[in-house]
Amino acid sequence: MMSDNETAPGWFVDALATPVDKGTVEVQGATIAYRAWGDTGKPGVVLVHGGMAHSGWWDHIGPQLAQGRRVVALDLSGHGDSMHREHYSLEAWSAEVLAAAAAGGITGRPVLLGHSMGGIVSFATAHLHGDRLGGAIVLDSPIRDLTPEELEMRAKIAANAGPPKVYPSVDAAVARFRLVPPQDTAEPYVLDRIARGSLKQVEGGWSWKFDNLRMGREGRGSLESMTPRCRLAYFRSEHGIVDDTLAARIRRHLGPDALMVELPAAGHHPMIDQPLAVVTAARTVLATWEG
Repeated sequence: MMSDNETAPGWFVDALATPVDKGTVEVQGATIAYRAWGDTGKPGVVLVHGGMAHSGWWDHIGPQLAQGRRVVALDLSGHGDSMHREHYSLEAWSAEVLAAAAAGGITGRPVLLGHSMGGIVSFATAHLHGDRLGGAIVLDSPIRDLTPEELEMRAKIAANAGPPKVYPSVDAAVARFRLVPPQDTAEPYVLDRIARGSLKQVEGGWSWKFDNLRMGREGRGSLESMTPRCRLAYFRSEHGIVDDTLAARIRRHLGPDALMVELPAAGHHPMIDQPLAVVTAARTVLATWEG
């Protein structure tokens, strides 16, 4: 099967051709994988993926934020190429974010950019370790409520879905790849790249990397009592999961100093259907904070 990446626009091809450094760091007994762009020893950004996702979701975004910065994208434990844990918590994931920033070569206090469940992790990190951050950008995350990915994982556990399905080939698995929640506006070349990076070779074929046996099994504490202790910006997708009522709740919770921006025409996964809008919005916030 021909990869959709072969029909991708030039900016996407150039982003994927950007040199990337890969490494690992040990955090509370788990090996955490990360990738990074830009020169080491500079201020930087940590990109935090959503549930059931991986650091490769940012491969076409990270290089475009790396001018004058170090950009690090990690695989949270239970995702991507990082180890699985017996238990998952916002506290452990927050520790992983900070450890990846340091190991990945960021100097000073990093800015976090987290999507969906990664936005919740970024929000929790801003509460737990705000004095160690330069700011946090939350991307179409319900913050206090469960994300669609978490609900999907809990539903699979409740249904005793068992271990991930094994597919005979990469192409067969990619054909079954689905976004949660569904999104018809995804750019095919981005979706194809992300789907292929979601797979690992197992006995008998190929399967998904994320830990569907334990992910979502444990409840997480409410974020109601959490308050970000650093600058915060919120990007809401026009066609995402945050309706007007929830957006008003989030605005009240974040307070008057938080910046809230709507990404036009974007679905819940804007790095897939409106990637350049995500880059533009992030560059604007970063330039303002850095200035």
